[in-house]
Amino acid sequence: MFPHREKSALVKKEMRLFRELAGDDNDAPRLLEAALDVATHRVVVKRPRKAPPIDGPVPQHTLEGKTSRYDLYVHRSLAR
Repeated sequence: MFPHREKSALVKKEMRLFRELAGDDNDAPRLLEAALDVATHRVVVKRPRKAPPIDGPVPQHTLEGKTSRYDLYVHRSLAR
């Protein structure tokens, strides 16, 4: 899930319900660690553009768009 935002405008009703069911993003560092343990090549994490990176290793690459950011954790290249 995306981290809690500080804006006053509400998100769509369906997404509010989904956040209520899924809960907060408290386990993100543990999920990233688990993903890095089983990944063979890379792990990509989608985050809001202005959100801080997940606690843990620093991403090797970051791709930023207008509203989202992709943090890339690379184990090895896909090229042979």
